[in-house]
Amino acid sequence: MNFTGKTALITGASGVFGRWFSQAFAKAGAQLCLTDTSGTDFDALIRALPGSGHFGHAADLTDAPAVDGLAQAIAQKWGAPDYVVNNAGVYPRGLLMEIDVAEWDRIFDINLRAPFLLTREMAKLMIGAHRKGAIVNISSGASRIMRNGSVPYCTSKTALERLSKGFALELASYGIRVNVVEPGFAPGSTVSPLSEAYVERMKSRIPLGRTSEPEDAAQAVLYMCSDAASFITGAVLSVDGGNSIGSFEPGPLRTDDLRIAR
Repeated sequence: MNFTGKTALITGASGVFGRWFSQAFAKAGAQLCLTDTSGTDFDALIRALPGSGHFGHAADLTDAPAVDGLAQAIAQKWGAPDYVVNNAGVYPRGLLMEIDVAEWDRIFDINLRAPFLLTREMAKLMIGAHRKGAIVNISSGASRIMRNGSVPYCTSKTALERLSKGFALELASYGIRVNVVEPGFAPGSTVSPLSEAYVERMKSRIPLGRTSEPEDAAQAVLYMCSDAASFITGAVLSVDGGNSIGSFEPGPLRTDDLRIAR
């Protein structure tokens, strides 16, 4: 997939998946706008990327004026982006009976409100520039499987996928496609740290036996943005090693355990 001459906005650029997505797009020839919160070392992120013409822009995506500022920066630099990857998100742990309202609001502000604001503003730029392109929202298999201690996160991702389908309907006539990629489990986030025990427990539940690697979800995002997916919109693609299929008990079945129904 060749994205030479194309431009892409990636949110949550300093996170695990943000770095992987940035590398994949840059290797494919795209110029990038990387955004994350204030204090992010964008120079370091950009130095790690192949190619040139990339730039960073700090923004609190839960703040509407900050999103407007990001849109203005992109308009001045590119006119409009070709692709948008709404990757920024948080995965806090906590029981419903214990979580406070402020934390609930923070989860939904980052995981749902921010993609809404950003998709709306980027779509306005794309429509104004007659730019056909693609928007990919990063969700999770947790949107379909409720997990004890992660209910707010699961709920926010379910809502994000419904929002994505709504944008897909409304933007289709402008040639803008909106899809969802559900990456697999990838520990290492500094925003949402996880204990080693939790990581091992989650890994043991993945049918293909490993956590997500740099090329897994990144290639899916590139595909959704590419011409190869030109007739795909409103779709959800899981790239999680089977983690969201259902319950899984590790260990191979023995031949003696198998019974043929007649």
